[in-house]
This record gives sequence, structure tokens and C-alpha cells, in this order.
Amino acid sequence: MAKERAERGKREDKGGEERDSEFIDKLVHINRVAKVVKGGKRFGFAALVVVGDQKGRVGFGHGKAREVPEAVRKATESAKRGLIRVPLREGRTLHHDVDGRWGAGKVTLRTAPPGTGVIAGGPMRAVFESVGMADVVAKSRGSSNPYNMVRATFDALKKQVSPRAVAARRGKKVSEILKNRTADVVAD
Repeated sequence: MAKERAERGKREDKGGEERDSEFIDKLVHINRVAKVVKGGKRFGFAALVVVGDQKGRVGFGHGKAREVPEAVRKATESAKRGLIRVPLREGRTLHHDVDGRWGAGKVTLRTAPPGTGVIAGGPMRAVFESVGMADVVAKSRGSSNPYNMVRATFDALKKQVSPRAVAARRGKKVSEILKNRTADVVAD
């Protein structure tokens, strides 16, 4: 059943071009702005979109236009241009706790045991679902502006380092790095 849906997603849609079904996109925020001109007000829309493949790649984008669908389209294209790869432990959670900040927005991301789920607020939740994270605990402090929260979350995710990368940098084996992780858990 899921395979059939994936096949349908790859087929040509009404526009005649093949849809990009590997990514899911989540609309995080839409802002309506007004420009006062001689004849009245001209309205425009700004959209914030998060795009991910649910396998560790995620990006966000911002688009502005006179109509909502056009703003969302621009934001989605922008998000796909700026994808980052996030290393996930067991494909479901973070390797280590991390803090991120952008402007006045501060976030703390913590690893979680299996079955915890995504415990996070709106804009951060969209990022975690897009990246494919199943278990994470997040806390936002400071600014609740969706743009700042998403950027602070991305700042934290960029600081995420896998044991393989740490082992390569230190010239050690991955097992030596992971051995220390279990010793730290026992010490607590």
C-alpha cells in the first residue's frame, strides 16, 4: 500500500512534470503584510517552510509574494537549496544534547529513549518531523518568533556530531568513542 502511494507520488502530476516525492514540506508560518498606497492597501504574504526527506536531511526557506501559493512555492525552493545533513543515532534521536541560538531565540535539544516521541513546540516540531526524528525533547527559551526558533533549531542541529566523525577527527576507533559514552551514563 505504501509502495503504491510512493509510486503515485513519482508519477506525473497535472502540470506535466515529475513531482519531487522524496521530500515532505511543512508550512510553519504565513505572515500577511500590507503596503499602504494611494488607492488603499496592497497585501503580500511571507511564508516560512521546512523541507526534509525524513532520513536526516532538512532545510528551511522563506518566500514572499502577492499570493499565498506562490510564496509557499518560493519558500519550498529556497529550502531545497539549503539542505543540511543531521546525523541521527539509530535513525531516531540525537547523538548528544545541544544548545542553539539565533538572535533572541534559544533552544535546547536533548536525546530521548525509544518511545518518548517528539516533545517540542510548533516550529521546532516541524523541523524534527521533517528530519525524521522520532524521539527528542526540546525546550525553547527567549524569542517565540517562528523564524528565530527555526534558525536556532538549525544552529543546534548543525552542532550535532556523530561518533564516527569524532573518531575520525581524533584518530581513534568508533568503539573507543562509544565505550566512553556508556561509562558516562553509568557514572551519572
